[in-house]
Amino acid sequence: MKNLIEISKIVTKKKVKKIEIFDDHSLKHKNSKFNEFYEALMAGKFKNDRDAAAFLYGSSPTDDKYRQLKSRFRKRLLNTLFFLDVNLPSTSGYDRAYYSCNKDWTLVKILLSNGAPHTASSLARQILTTALKFKFADVIVNCSRILRRYASEIGDEKGYEEYDQHSKQFQNVLDAEIRSEELYQRVVMNYYKPPSKNQNLREKIDTYCEALVGLSEIYESPIVIYNMYLVWAFRYEMLQDYDMMLSVCNKAEEYIEKNPQFYRDEMLATFQLKKMSAFLHKQDYKNGRTNAEKCLKSFPTGSETWFDFMEYYLLLALHTDNYINAVAIFNDATNNTKFKKLPSGVREKWNIYDVYLNYIIESQSAYNPVLKTQKRKTFRLSRFLNDPILYPKDQRIFTVLMVIAQILFFLEKRSYNAVAERVDRLKTYANRQLKKEEYYRAIQFIRLLQQLVKAEFDPDRLSNVDKYYERLEETPFFFRGLISELEVIPYDKLWNMILKKLRDMKG
Repeated sequence: MKNLIEISKIVTKKKVKKIEIFDDHSLKHKNSKFNEFYEALMAGKFKNDRDAAAFLYGSSPTDDKYRQLKSRFRKRLLNTLFFLDVNLPSTSGYDRAYYSCNKDWTLVKILLSNGAPHTASSLARQILTTALKFKFADVIVNCSRILRRYASEIGDEKGYEEYDQHSKQFQNVLDAEIRSEELYQRVVMNYYKPPSKNQNLREKIDTYCEALVGLSEIYESPIVIYNMYLVWAFRYEMLQDYDMMLSVCNKAEEYIEKNPQFYRDEMLATFQLKKMSAFLHKQDYKNGRTNAEKCLKSFPTGSETWFDFMEYYLLLALHTDNYINAVAIFNDATNNTKFKKLPSGVREKWNIYDVYLNYIIESQSAYNPVLKTQKRKTFRLSRFLNDPILYPKDQRIFTVLMVIAQILFFLEKRSYNAVAERVDRLKTYANRQLKKEEYYRAIQFIRLLQQLVKAEFDPDRLSNVDKYYERLEETPFFFRGLISELEVIPYDKLWNMILKKLRDMKG
């Protein structure tokens, strides 16, 4: 009762008239500007403030009405974060517990700042019990400090020593976690840079790996252990040693399986996606498919992670000539009700996959009659071939991939003048807009196409192609999720497909 009295006094003095949040009840009021803003935002209708202001008020983003609405809208969104439903089946126990601990910790600080130490300490003890079970070092240290101070004020020597021990023990664990996070972040910060700019990482990553192993042997922290496995996976990916990368990911999965209390959705998904990447680069469709069918059950269908996984699965099928399966994977993904809610850039990638699948159906049906039954009625070839195709600067690889797709279709039609025009456009891209380090393989493929035009599309008259093809083989396909590295069909493989098609057409 003492705790209830403390809380009631605070609420009586400082309660608000109304808590503004977004819940199912408030979202039923369709005429509200808040709801109009919310639904349009979720539908992806806005790219910037200018779009939002024009949609809501037909005004500029500096208009007072829009600025006031945006400010209040932001505050309402932030308020809603305190009332998230973390008991959804897809949320792990670890994630639920960590969210609840931190939300309750906010209450502890509010209680302390408003003169309610008894209630604050009582709540801190509850949080500490949960935090110890899940080894939340940061939460344990915070709660132990509060409880240690409270124990000193009420003369509880036994309690003081207990909380002091927790504070000291888990401060060391927290320091180790912070160090492991630093090492992981140093890797991520440099990992996706071009090779010439991540030499520092290449020189230091072994040291980082050994340091993380050392920390994991001293401290039984899930954060330290996760970071250790992640950095080792990055190391082997950088070395393109995919067997060892798979081994690291399997060990991480074993750790998760043996320690279910530390299970985290995002961590399991990260390691499983790394495994799909390894199977993709190994061209191992059999094991990749087994892994995919098992892992897809781990993610809620239609979630962002599910779509990421489906993309790797699709690329694996395309790269290993499993075209019937590729069509099925594509259909499963794009027919999902949540597909239309994906960011426009992601949907555009799937549109590119659609174009290439249609080319495969068109060009490979003679070799695989079953493909004929997969023809997609929604694809309009003439419209695609007449499309000028121009993506924003940050998506220029999409332009390259789609122009290449046009070339493939024109080759099928023997429209060689149209092919030459597209190759000339790609040549301009290669010379002026594609950075050699980022788009090295794409540039080599474009050079091969240039030689094809010079040979008047006769494979037997080709010359000066060996050096470009050898460069493709010496720098194999390497995809880490960056769109600049995307190859729907590996360029060296695509080149051989083109040559085979031209020879077959020549008879």
